[in-house]
Amino acid sequence: MPNYDYECEKCGKRFEIFQSMNDAKLTDCPQPGCGGKVKRLLGTGGGIIFKGAGFYQTDYRSSSYQAGAKADGAASAPPPAAPTAPTAAPKSAE
Repeated sequence: MPNYDYECEKCGKRFEIFQSMNDAKLTDCPQPGCGGKVKRLLGTGGGIIFKGAGFYQTDYRSSSYQAGAKADGAASAPPPAAPTAPTAAPKSAE
């Protein structure tokens, strides 16, 4: 069940209420003595925050799987390029 934000158009009171999606919208301010009309505000929803070094990479894999993946990654990596020696420019014949 979601939380809904409301604001009273008369007194300006903002409040949040936990109600079912099937429940009717609130229409009257719950502030004693106000009796103003309320409007439901648009919410941004709950944000998802991922923290840590990795989500699937480190959290759910066994150590044997990680060792196999490391060996597989090393086998498929291209060999390092051999350093090339600088070539001397040919001298022009005078």
